[in-house]
Parts: sequence; structure tokens; C-alpha cells
Amino acid sequence: MALNYVWIGFFVIAFIVALFKLVFLGDTEIFSNLINGLFDSAKTGAELSLGLVGIMTFWLGIMKVGEKAGMISLFAKGVYPFFSKLFPGVPKGHPANGSIIMNFSANMLGLDNAATPVGLKAMKELQELNPKKETATNAQIMFLVLNTAGITLIPTSVIALRMASGAANPADIFIPALIGTFISFVSGMIAVAIYQRINLFNLPVLIFLSFFLGLMCLLYFGLNGLPPEQIEKITGLIGGLLIFSIIILFIVFGSIKKINVYDAFIDGAKEGFSTAVMIIPFLIAILVAISAFRTTGCMDYVVNAIGYGFSSLGMDTRFVPALPVGLMKTLSGGGARGLMVDVMQTYGVDSFQGRLASIIQGSSETTFYVLAVYFGSVGIKNTRYALTCGLIADVVGLIAAVVLAYIFFG
Repeated sequence: MALNYVWIGFFVIAFIVALFKLVFLGDTEIFSNLINGLFDSAKTGAELSLGLVGIMTFWLGIMKVGEKAGMISLFAKGVYPFFSKLFPGVPKGHPANGSIIMNFSANMLGLDNAATPVGLKAMKELQELNPKKETATNAQIMFLVLNTAGITLIPTSVIALRMASGAANPADIFIPALIGTFISFVSGMIAVAIYQRINLFNLPVLIFLSFFLGLMCLLYFGLNGLPPEQIEKITGLIGGLLIFSIIILFIVFGSIKKINVYDAFIDGAKEGFSTAVMIIPFLIAILVAISAFRTTGCMDYVVNAIGYGFSSLGMDTRFVPALPVGLMKTLSGGGARGLMVDVMQTYGVDSFQGRLASIIQGSSETTFYVLAVYFGSVGIKNTRYALTCGLIADVVGLIAAVVLAYIFFG
């Protein structure tokens, strides 16, 4: 229901603001701009969904091979002690466990194209355990929130954009972004755990968190100080090697198990095509609402009000120009990326604002997009508290990004 009210609110607020601009400010182009934005966003939503057809068809085909070969169940057994604590409603050995861990692995490496189809498959498998098909289960909510606040070890795309903008050291935001995304992940996990009354003070969870803390330290000492070009090459190598190794492992293991690998791939690929088509209406719905809110300037009003509030308290407001990136990131990844580039161009790529915008972009996720796509793919209408927990993770991550920017860049 929360997403329903938010969606309605975007349109109603946008209409009121647009009407005010027309009547009192004489902006005769506001409604034409509003309609053009809606149509453009609807087109974008369809193009994005259709653009996923190829990669989803391929990845769900590969996942089907791994599932029939028994590799997914092996992955699931390895992480079951941890995920059994976060997903107590998912039976041991269920295929969803393997899909969930593969989705998280792809997210950690920043491999969005690989993470989305695997994540959609995990959501579909969780839906099989759902007795009320239109209402999200506890497991589905935990999975979605951890996706929106997912740990990204290396923000490769952000580093690449900073390099293209002429940053002296494009990778200087690497460590603060890494810490920020970890804080966001943990806050999302805690928020859902409180709702679901899950005790996180147990050995498997503590080991998991300790592992990532150690991994962050390893990355810091291993990559810190290297030229940005070399960091980009190393991260690309790690991601490519991991993904292709999984593909080969599934195919080879399937052939050893004497299954028809090709037929298994085709069966999974058919699921990928149908899932991509099913996403279209849900994605268009959220994108057109965001467009209306953005075109009327409502986002600017929110940011300016926040800036005035902090200024009246006598606080430093250098962080305010970068806030639109964080606010937009919950709505649209592409929009946030554009705002990040705008901040870097306006204030300078190596300015405090430019670096903060990069940290926010590299340590946050598109909550509304993920909510619409993942739940939409399985027909979930009652999202319960998923949006609330996702936004909690976003807010905590945004605050952490601001604090980290002041710590690292003054």
C-alpha cells in the first residue's frame, strides 16, 4: 500500500505545483513539459524493459543449467548458515537460496546486468513459497531491502565517470563509498530484522559481517594508491573472470551430470523473455511518476528547504548541492547519474560537492526502481513495510555518505 500512496502523491503534488506555476507565475509551458516528460519516461521504461530481454534470457538460461546440474543447491548449502538466519521461511536446499547468494555476489562486484536477472529469478522462486500471491512475504521483503542497500565493493562506473570528467585521482572516493555502502546494507538488514523480530546477534551473521569488514580492509591495502586505470582493469578482470567461471562451471558440471545442457538453457531462457515483458507496466508506472515530480521542480523545493533548515541551525551547508543525487538515487539510477555529473561540472570534479556526489552515487541504490521491478515481476501488490525499510537504508546511507565526505575530504 505504501508504494500506492507514494505513486498517487507524486502525481497529485506535481499537478498542484504545475497549476500554481501556471496561474501565479505565468509558466505557460509547464504542462506541455510535464506531458512530454511523461511520454519520454514511458518510452524509456519500455526500452529499459526490452533492453533486459537479451541479458535476462541468457542469464536465466545459464541459471537453469546450474539448477538442473545441482550447482545452485551446492551454493545454497555453503551460505545456508547465514541466510537461514535472515530467511527463516525458506527451506534448506530450496533453489532460492542459491539464486539469492549469486544475486548478492553480482551486486558486490557492481555487475548490474548479471545481478538483475538472477535477482528476478530469486524473487520468482520465493514467490513459489508465498501462500498469498499478491502480498509480499517476510523473505521477499528481506531480499528486496538487502538488494536496495546491497554492498558494492568497487563503484567502477562512478570511477569511470570521474576519470572522464578529469579528476586528479578518480578513485579517491573508493574507500568512503565502500564504507558507505556497507553501512547502508547493515542498516537495511537491521531495519527488516526489527520488523520481523530476527535476532542478528548470532555466530553466522557476525562471521558474515566480519568477513566483509576484513574484505574491505584487504581491498584498501591491495588497491589503495594504484593508478585509477589499473584499478579499473583489476576490477574488470575480477568481475569478468568470476562471471565467466560460473558459466563454464555450470556447463561443465551439467555435462558431467549427463543432462541436456542446451535444452536446459532454452527452458530457462524462455522464462527470461516472459519475465522481461512482465516488468514493462510496473517500470513505466514508477518512471512516469518520478518524471512528473522532477519536471515540476518539486525535487528542487525539497532540497532547498533542507538547505535552509541546516543553514538556520548554523551548520555547514556545502553538502546541500549534492543532496539531489541521493534523493534522486532512490527514484532513478540514470537520473542520479546525470545529477552527479551536473554537480561535478558545476562545482568541479575534485570539489567537496563533486566528491560527495560521487560517494552518494557509489554507495546507494534505486529503491523505487528495485521495488517496482522485483515485486512487479511476480505480481506483488501489497509490499507491506518493504518501502519503509528500503528508505531507512537509503537515509542512513545518505547521512553516512555526508559524514564520510567530511571525514575524508574536509
